[in-house]
Amino acid sequence: MAVSIHPVSEKSADILRFIKLQWAFYKNDPHWVPPLLMDRKKLLSRKKNPFYKHAEMQLFVARKDDTPVGRIAAIVNENHNREHQDKVGFFGFFECINEQEVADALFDAAAAWLRGKGMDTMRGPVNPSVNDEIGMLVEGYDALPVILMPYNPPYYPTLTEGHGFHKAKDLYAYLLRNKLVITPKLERGQQLVRDRYNITIRDLDFKNIERDAAILKDLYNRSWERNWGAVAMTDEEFDFLAKDLVQVVGKFKDLVFIAERNGVPIGFTLCLPDLNQVLIKNKSGWLLPALWHMFTKTKHIDLVRIIVLGVLPEHRNKGIDAVMYYETVTRAAAHGVFKGEASWVLEDNEPMNKGAKLMNAERYKIYRLYEIPI
Repeated sequence: MAVSIHPVSEKSADILRFIKLQWAFYKNDPHWVPPLLMDRKKLLSRKKNPFYKHAEMQLFVARKDDTPVGRIAAIVNENHNREHQDKVGFFGFFECINEQEVADALFDAAAAWLRGKGMDTMRGPVNPSVNDEIGMLVEGYDALPVILMPYNPPYYPTLTEGHGFHKAKDLYAYLLRNKLVITPKLERGQQLVRDRYNITIRDLDFKNIERDAAILKDLYNRSWERNWGAVAMTDEEFDFLAKDLVQVVGKFKDLVFIAERNGVPIGFTLCLPDLNQVLIKNKSGWLLPALWHMFTKTKHIDLVRIIVLGVLPEHRNKGIDAVMYYETVTRAAAHGVFKGEASWVLEDNEPMNKGAKLMNAERYKIYRLYEIPI
């Protein structure tokens, strides 16, 4: 049967069908964590997600006869193209049966739409931006995906490379274990850094959360502005993301903290409890069962994800990141959590990769961003 490609309308019912199509590809995969339908609808909503104020997206579904066999999104992020002075379009939300013909049809549809918007390169997967879930898993299929990190079957890279994509960049995920991280050498070293540079760590002030949120946004955009592919978040995008993260942090709110030098903010760390350990039980993706699982099973979470650990460029190479790693691990241990995933880290981010090795971290997953001329 021939493959046919169908654009998805912006109607709520059609968007929901696009989201729920994912279940067909993972129903027998023990490592897949079903997303919350409510969260996915908000992420794809042109009205609710401020990302679409500077971006366009078209969703497509592939069918054989009347059976859905794949899906993809084509995305133009105008802020990316302004910041990097290029014409890169993106693909995301890719799912496909293990047939090259179907994958080719999906990639061709996304590429044609992006060419029509003036793009000359297609890169991905991004879902839907570099500030959301990005990358295709290429190593580490035997471990559960951690919160807000993607997951896919092992055959996806084969389909992607079979279409002619090449590697744009690899992203690493590191596993840290408390007993290996907190060594006498680290204890002494991080204290020397605190004393030498007058480094202090303070919790977020939730009574003045608007002030501290503004500090975090400024630190985030300034710390990542020189990173490959990075795009500064707008005020609305940061607020949109922060509202969701505050709900996830829960009792682990002390794992979001600011590093100061002489009383001036110079970096911050954001960690989240790995709610995927709970949400993997929520096979339907609906909110009410998810709340029940979170209420009854959160106490069993044994890992946190270090999402952000950033220091302003002018304060790097002083060991301040070691102070922040030490603070993160000791605070997590106080919650009875002795494992962490640091993700993601660019393959050529030498300071962060070197720091991970100094923490005796194990690189246990690799995610890949692909690109192709269109």
